[in-house]
Amino acid sequence: MVRTRDPAVRTLLIERAAQMLRAREPVTLRSLVAGTGVSTMAVYTYFGGMDGLWQATRQEGFVRLAAKLEAVPLSADPVRDLAALGAAYLSNALANPDLYRVMFDAGYELEDPAAADESLNCLLRAIDRAKDIGRFRHDVDALALATQSWTIGHGLVSLVATGPLPRQALGHGAPMLTALYISCGDDPATCRRSVELGWHPDPHPETTPVSQPAATT
Repeated sequence: MVRTRDPAVRTLLIERAAQMLRAREPVTLRSLVAGTGVSTMAVYTYFGGMDGLWQATRQEGFVRLAAKLEAVPLSADPVRDLAALGAAYLSNALANPDLYRVMFDAGYELEDPAAADESLNCLLRAIDRAKDIGRFRHDVDALALATQSWTIGHGLVSLVATGPLPRQALGHGAPMLTALYISCGDDPATCRRSVELGWHPDPHPETTPVSQPAATT
């Protein structure tokens, strides 16, 4: 008889692995399932072994990010949408701080690399729209600009999520993105309004979890 796999068990093991990595706990089959109520065999049942678990853990981070970006309602203002996508990136990282760290650990291949690329493609599409309607110059390199936008968001949320900077520092993203987009040809006043409309990375600071810095030994 073929047993039905429970998605909740798969999610439990993925999140447990990410939490242990963040806390710098040694991750073994036994330590992973300790206190979870599932057996070590579950790692093989759901992932084929530990390597498969790490691949799935990385992938889960990008799956959740993709879902967050897809939920961003697009508007007729592509610059506003760029800021909103950046804010969604930050919100996802703050809501899933342990998975966020694992996402960028290249020690294990992703199950579906194309899914990870889609997060950048969302920015590329918005940039192309901004160029099409004359908000950005036609000679703007869309990939370079998307990378610069992502770098601002990634650097900022990494510093906030790991503790050195307070949540209020997320507000620095708006002026940095505004300056970047103005350099691409956007009208300064219009750009500021657009970014302010889209930049809401942490709407519920009292409920969004931020992980604490890992203990040092």
